[in-house]
Amino acid sequence: EELCGGLYHPKTNSDFKRAGSAKGSVIFSNCRKEKIMRPRVRHRNQNREKKLISYLAARNGDEVNAAILRALKAGVSSRDMAGLFPGISSGTGKSSVSRHWAAEGLKAIEKLRGRELRGEEFFCLMLDGIVLSCGQTAIAALGVTTDGRKMMLDFELGSSESREVCGRLLSRLQNRGFRNVKGTRLLVVLDGARPLKNAVMEKFRNPLIQRCLVHKERNIKACLSKRHWRELSRLFNNLRGAEGAEAGREKLDDIKNFLREKNKKALDSLEEAGEELIALHSVGAPSSLHTSLLSTNCIENAFNNVRRKIGGVYRWRAETDQAERWLAFAMLETEKGFRRIRGHKDIPSLLNVLLIPTDSTRPPQAHAPGEGGAPPENKLLDKKEEKKEIAT
Repeated sequence: EELCGGLYHPKTNSDFKRAGSAKGSVIFSNCRKEKIMRPRVRHRNQNREKKLISYLAARNGDEVNAAILRALKAGVSSRDMAGLFPGISSGTGKSSVSRHWAAEGLKAIEKLRGRELRGEEFFCLMLDGIVLSCGQTAIAALGVTTDGRKMMLDFELGSSESREVCGRLLSRLQNRGFRNVKGTRLLVVLDGARPLKNAVMEKFRNPLIQRCLVHKERNIKACLSKRHWRELSRLFNNLRGAEGAEAGREKLDDIKNFLREKNKKALDSLEEAGEELIALHSVGAPSSLHTSLLSTNCIENAFNNVRRKIGGVYRWRAETDQAERWLAFAMLETEKGFRRIRGHKDIPSLLNVLLIPTDSTRPPQAHAPGEGGAPPENKLLDKKEEKKEIAT
């Protein structure tokens, strides 16, 4: 009517005229498509059809696409979309839904890896791997800022937790501006995988490596009879509650003495970690931070939520970016539920003990176990040893 005038009162000075009607459809707010007869308009002189803005808006499927994406995020499979939106024939097929999801996944990758990290100061980095299939493993990185916030930083896909895969991940983080507090050592919490440690030692100067106590306790329990598990858990809890180098070493010796009488393999497993089990104790970190920083639970708990998001995927296609799209989406969704770490008010005290002495002149090779510096090349695992470590 704005273009042509009323049905029986046309505008004589208008450039447009009515041209009958045609079959069409519009989408209502309940995501149902309804058939209508749409009016048609033509230019008087050019004799070509004029598209009506109101009709195009009524056919806009953005709301439907948003509803489909919300359903996918909630766990509805692409095969069930047609049943969830029975009034929409187009756009809810398995292929159409997959295309919508692929486009949304690319946005998630861009959002996760496009975040600028230069404005943040991190004092802690956690690395761990999540297995997607027998041929695909993702190494993920979680950072903890100086005010206690946790952030999913990035991930890198590979066939296993290798040094090369982890190295690519750390290089990309550094290129994006990842940095620790100036003048302090970066605290890196690992589960004990040697390839990850080697990559960290190559990329960062003078890091403080803390071995995850939960993983070590679990590995030791696998060597012991179940009747000894309760006592072992008590000793590890005592170690978590200890504060200071002397107290930490005393509690670690208690575990050694306990295992020495029980199982040599369990004792060897404990001694393999060495001083990395009490790295935080050795620098005098506040015990209020031990709950969050003596293990990789922060990133392990995030992985549990990630698995819930990707649990509907039963076939991972390594030749496409499918895994990257799903992981980026799942990590961003998981991050929404993050809280500050326990004891975050004592982080400034931890930063004080992580300060690097200005008069330190020791070469990188002279650092003690658990301290930073690049290790000598002959101490790095060769490929055979690395494969053996991965298999273990």
